[in-house]
Amino acid sequence: MTPQALETLGTRIDEVFLLIGAAILLIELAEVLFKGSHKGRTIAEMLVSASTQIPSIAVQVFILTGAYIIYYILAEVAQPWQIPLTWWGIALAVIAADFTYYWEHRIAHQVRLLWTQHAVHHSSRDYNIITGIRFGPLEGVWNLIMHIPLVFLGFSPEMIFFGIIVVLAYQTWIHTEVIGKLGWFDKVMNSPANHRVHHGCDDKYIDMNYGGITVIWDQLFGTYQAEEETPRYGLKRDFDSRNPIKVWFSELPDLWHDVTRARSWGEAWRYMMRPPGWKPSADRGE
Repeated sequence: MTPQALETLGTRIDEVFLLIGAAILLIELAEVLFKGSHKGRTIAEMLVSASTQIPSIAVQVFILTGAYIIYYILAEVAQPWQIPLTWWGIALAVIAADFTYYWEHRIAHQVRLLWTQHAVHHSSRDYNIITGIRFGPLEGVWNLIMHIPLVFLGFSPEMIFFGIIVVLAYQTWIHTEVIGKLGWFDKVMNSPANHRVHHGCDDKYIDMNYGGITVIWDQLFGTYQAEEETPRYGLKRDFDSRNPIKVWFSELPDLWHDVTRARSWGEAWRYMMRPPGWKPSADRGE
């Protein structure tokens, strides 16, 4: 297979999942319009979710498009070997991208500086297909950094990009309440039920089910939780805004407040690198 053919295949896969997402969106809109008692709120929430694409796309166009050349430079000067562009190589690239996504996602929940971006995705009290495109402006930067090691494992930039596209495209259809539990499928693959858990802010659902395509990684690393009752969606703290600016930058004011009032550079650093909610007293055992 040629790099051009692989790019075309990635585009086709993305289009298929986009069509599936569009079909689910139509069903959700029909439910909102004909059965929903909070239709105004739901539509407003969808519009705010869609609005996050404005800063996200701006970053992609003006920063990340050029930054991805790093992959080509590293592949040219520092790649020890290259996995052939065959079907088994492509399958391996998708598995590697999915494994990388698990850790990219998990770390983004555990490092407060990264959480300022990923929290945007979790900030909606509603859960629908449009939630899937609710992104922090700089989430793509962390994605770029986390996939760099795949170059040193022998994957070409084209294979890495393909893996990223497949992992993200797959997740288009899982942001919905239209589809219920799917039996054995929920035990192996990321599904609407599994991802509803991930978006829940109930204590037993917090920081669970990080997987992209499969939840096997969650099963292996102890972060799997089956859906038992419908989660309460959104952030653990009291945040329920449909102001686009507040949604785009929801976590930054509190982080800025803590960092600027830190008693030392070390404490300021820990505010940024420790999990959300960390306080200095946690280190002193108070």
